[in-house]
Amino acid sequence: KNSEVSGVMAKSDIKPKSMHRAKIWSDDVENLYRFQQAGYRDEVEYKQVKQVDVVECWPETGFIKKLQRRDNTFYYYNKQRECEDKDVHKVKVYVY
Repeated sequence: KNSEVSGVMAKSDIKPKSMHRAKIWSDDVENLYRFQQAGYRDEVEYKQVKQVDVVECWPETGFIKKLQRRDNTFYYYNKQRECEDKDVHKVKVYVY
């Protein structure tokens, strides 16, 4: 999973080719939900904007633990799932 993102990161400003909405919950959808709550498209955009190599994750679940918003305030997330079924369809999944 990480190698794909770091390969994409080599190009400084990549734009997604397409976007669709999530239909069922998964670990990836959970993390996208967290990025989008903090105001980013996904991990690729977060790393571009914040100039970081690693996003802090919970070791137990692999979910994102903490994100810095564009206004430099932080979002902290639980170890457990936060994206409820009713919110899954709001999550945008970008394809590069």
